[in-house]
Amino acid sequence: SDCYGKSGEDLYLKLPVGTMVYDADSGELLHDLAEIGDTVLLAQGGKGGLGNIHFNSSVNRTPRQYTAGTDGERFALKLELKVLADVGLLGMPNAGKSTLITAVSNARPKIADYPFTTLHPNLGVVRTAAERSFVIADIPGVIEGAAEGAGLGHRFLKHLARTRVLLHMIDLAPMYDDTDIVYEARAIVEELQKYDPDLYDKPRWLVLNKLDLIAEDERPARVKAFLDAYGWTGRVFEISGATREGCEELMREIQNFVDAIKAEEKIAKEEQDALDAAQKVLDAKIAYDKHQEQVAYSAARAAARAERLAAAKLADYEEREDDA
Repeated sequence: SDCYGKSGEDLYLKLPVGTMVYDADSGELLHDLAEIGDTVLLAQGGKGGLGNIHFNSSVNRTPRQYTAGTDGERFALKLELKVLADVGLLGMPNAGKSTLITAVSNARPKIADYPFTTLHPNLGVVRTAAERSFVIADIPGVIEGAAEGAGLGHRFLKHLARTRVLLHMIDLAPMYDDTDIVYEARAIVEELQKYDPDLYDKPRWLVLNKLDLIAEDERPARVKAFLDAYGWTGRVFEISGATREGCEELMREIQNFVDAIKAEEKIAKEEQDALDAAQKVLDAKIAYDKHQEQVAYSAARAAARAERLAAAKLADYEEREDDA
């Protein structure tokens, strides 16, 4: 029907930002769509053959000849989404993560006074100024054994992989008096290390939550007792997600930290882009020099061949002259 495959439109699949493309058989990461507008080639289309119309001529009005084309590429791919967030909330169930993200952002996750309320990741945008903001992610609570599949948190720990800082939230006023919050805090850190050492090595801040449930005169002693028992020497913030006490200071510090990291990443990217551009120029120069060498070599061979031919003709001419 006089159709041409090369005239067909390319097939585009629209995927959310943060999608990672893996080879389903080998597990190799092929592409990471981490930026808006990223476009990659997943499978090359086939190369069409020549249909009988190409063999039509004045003496071959109904040609039967044709050439076969080649098949396009076929892959079994696995697509995995890792959300893009600057900050990740980490903690046991009912630590107040959803309450905090509701208090400081536009996210509205389900909140209740029982554990395992959050069943899927929630993203919220925190705006600290007209032109300053960051994205915070809340995942289901992590419990001991999560790295081996216990609870829901292990399914969503991967969504913290792209974050720049983790907020480890501690419930300083647990529902049950016999709850060992120091043991639970250490258990979560161990689960991080088991699941992904890179995730464990991320900057991590300690956020002591639910101060509103503790009498003001008891708070300093409660905080000190926990920090001494836990042995934490990093950054610590004391807040109440329910009353927003301390939340503004925490968000401001996060914004400054995220901005600093982004600035460093921008400088590193610009340096890498400059190196890549310089490498392309160098590769082009090497390719050009190699081409020039090949041209010079071909010219030298052609000249040598022409010289041999001329010498042979001259010798043949002289020989005929002698015979005459």
